Amino acid sequence: MNLEIEGKVVKVLEEISGESKYGRWIKQEFVIETDEKYPKKICFSAWGDTTDIIKNISPGSDVKVSFNPESREYNERWYTDLRAWKIEKNTNERTNESNDLPPFTEDDIPSEEEEDLPF
Repeated sequence: MNLEIEGKVVKVLEEISGESKYGRWIKQEFVIETDEKYPKKICFSAWGDTTDIIKNISPGSDVKVSFNPESREYNERWYTDLRAWKIEKNTNERTNESNDLPPFTEDDIPSEEEEDLPF
């Protein structure tokens, strides 16, 4: 199952590495916040070469994350991991909404003679 979600990076956690019987492994986790009415913070893990992409992304960047959810059981408890396999910076990054409008000037205020109100 492949899923995608967009959000703003709020935190990049420390890289973790180690050795296993199959060789060296690298893992890095990062948290994004969705842009919804009720925003959600979601932690993803990146493994291997995918961690190189995270090094070029700073907090505040808008990203699209392609990931696979995976759960595993340990001692009758279930743990879910969201494994990012593709991380893209959004080229249409959200802009500050206050910058979407031109600046307000005194010329924008109508004079009393210009008012055309019926009351």
